[in-house]
Amino acid sequence: MTEKTAFISGASRGIGKATATALAKEGYHLALTCRHSIRGLETLAEDLRQTYHIQVLTFQGNMGDADFVSAMASEVQKVYRKIDVLINNAGISYVGLLTDMSAEEWDEVISVNLSSCFYTAKAFLPAMVAARSGRIINISSMWGSVGASCEAAYSASKGGMNTLTRALAKELAPSHISVNAIACGVIDTSMNNCFSSEEKDALAEEIPFGRFATPEEVADTICALLQAPAYLTGQIIGLDGGYL
Repeated sequence: MTEKTAFISGASRGIGKATATALAKEGYHLALTCRHSIRGLETLAEDLRQTYHIQVLTFQGNMGDADFVSAMASEVQKVYRKIDVLINNAGISYVGLLTDMSAEEWDEVISVNLSSCFYTAKAFLPAMVAARSGRIINISSMWGSVGASCEAAYSASKGGMNTLTRALAKELAPSHISVNAIACGVIDTSMNNCFSSEEKDALAEEIPFGRFATPEEVADTICALLQAPAYLTGQIIGLDGGYL
């Protein structure tokens, strides 16, 4: 049986961690990154190795740094001939008025959330194109479609991710590589720790499903996309509990 490989950025917790676990169960060898929580990432990696008997590579760095991504991808491809599944999950947010945001803070959100997708695609696509196979899944947000007050940079970065997804899907379709995005609603992750419990309760009441989604539900959606025909490409798939 052909061995399968997947790259997941931002994998030490939340959606990335749940996705790494889900793909490990499916027998994927993994390459995982984090920015700060390398101890947690290495603990996850060792658990996955022991439980599922797969190979797991770990890296610590800023996905918005082109030099880091290039060097990291070179190390990954020394071990794995190619990456079969590329999952761009690393992301940061800024909650506040645009007029209070510095240029440096704007650049940081755009580089980590959007430019990183360009960096990983540039690094991993040549081998995918040569093999005429591969899947790219970008973890986006419903705010990339409609925008969120006091989250201008985050909304802009996810809107750019959505358009990049559609454009790259057209570019890569002749190579039988599918590119899709999951436009997440409110997911129960640490990114939402900036809100108080009262604010979280109020937000949950606005969601028709009545609650936040779990990271595992996002991971399950990713797995479902990986089982779909490659002809399903260029889609922004909403996972928001009916919010939009």
